[in-house]
Amino acid sequence: MAGKKYEYLYHIADAKFRAFGATLEEAFENAALALFNAMIDTSKLKALEERKIEITSPDIKMLLVEWLSELLYLFEVDGIIFSEFRIDKIEKKGGKFSLKGKASGVPIDLLYHKFDTQVKAVTFHELEVEQDKTGEFWIQVVVDT
Repeated sequence: MAGKKYEYLYHIADAKFRAFGATLEEAFENAALALFNAMIDTSKLKALEERKIEITSPDIKMLLVEWLSELLYLFEVDGIIFSEFRIDKIEKKGGKFSLKGKASGVPIDLLYHKFDTQVKAVTFHELEVEQDKTGEFWIQVVVDT
């Protein structure tokens, strides 16, 4: 995993990926990057607009789904292709998990932006949020395409 942000895995019908991070926050950031790179190559995009995101959920898997779903919602509604993600903190308080962060990207311009895949939704199918023996985190997600 060292140095690898994410990898795509085989799935018969949808897009599946595994994201990695030294911290839970970094793994969530890399999961968001994998989500958007499943749709379009974000490597040459310059982040011009930013959206702050705050989410509270009853468990860590639901927090992950809500994080990615919120990004997908903002992509659809605000027309922004996100390419940079920063989670300030994920914490557990009073039996709930919360996330504070931001996503940055560019407005969609169909003259320049060519999409490979359309992601319709984030699913709970094969969803994993794990920490390995070395303390590193990995996340597995299947998105409906």
